[in-house]
Amino acid sequence: MASNDRNGFFSRLFRRRPVVPVVRLSGPIGMNMPLVSSMSLASVSKQLDKAFGYKKAAAVALVVNSPGGAPAQSHLIHQRIRQLAEKNKKKVIVYVEDVAASGGYMIACAGDEIIADNYSIVGSIGVVSASFGFEKMIKKLGIERRVYTSGDSKRQLDAFLPEKPEDIRRLKALQTKIHEDFIALVKRGRGKRLKSSDKTLFNGEYWLAEQAMEYGLIDGIGDLRGTLQKRFGKHVLTPLIAPASGFFARRIPGMSGAILPDDWARTALAAADERALWGRYGL
Repeated sequence: MASNDRNGFFSRLFRRRPVVPVVRLSGPIGMNMPLVSSMSLASVSKQLDKAFGYKKAAAVALVVNSPGGAPAQSHLIHQRIRQLAEKNKKKVIVYVEDVAASGGYMIACAGDEIIADNYSIVGSIGVVSASFGFEKMIKKLGIERRVYTSGDSKRQLDAFLPEKPEDIRRLKALQTKIHEDFIALVKRGRGKRLKSSDKTLFNGEYWLAEQAMEYGLIDGIGDLRGTLQKRFGKHVLTPLIAPASGFFARRIPGMSGAILPDDWARTALAAADERALWGRYGL
């Protein structure tokens, strides 16, 4: 009987411990290619749903480590976090590891509070597009490229054709619109905590955590475990909500059988893009 009472006591004690589920949001955003790790709404939605589904959770913690990527996927993830937070009435605490830049910072702005390490890189609130120009190379090699289209603008900014000023103007107009929306999102999320001019904050520059905190882009410096213990007590439980693991869970959606040579070529380019994204921040 005493043993049962003891077990019941520890069971009740365990249930009383505050819980803050943790979700890791890591990697470049929206680069869905074979063998290239990437983050998208589809890849993180189940973990987010599960974390926010903890009815007795004191809050939800998100660990962000991303150099950015596709604006649409960044925005979709941001929106899903805010929708779940409001629906479940949960506070969201974001912790930045190595970097939350560009689309990574857009996701971080879904948090009610952003904490970072001293050496975390934060910011890069801007829009960038990059490509290569191969028209001179294929001429030199004597290669003829044949593309057939319906629609005058279907070959805008084709890497195998010379640039056209009107195509660049169209691209810059798109970038300007995305940048304006990004700025508005940051201002909604950070509000009066922002402490510098638009020219300083939104020119695409990035900073270490101390400077980012002075500008109001983050709220504090520390580590996730220590922050949660200060906030919710030293016995706080922090279960990691991880994606499914195992061979079948790692299969690429829509893929079956061997990877074709063309897939390998696209994967190599995507891997180079991924490496370049991290490399911009010295990582």
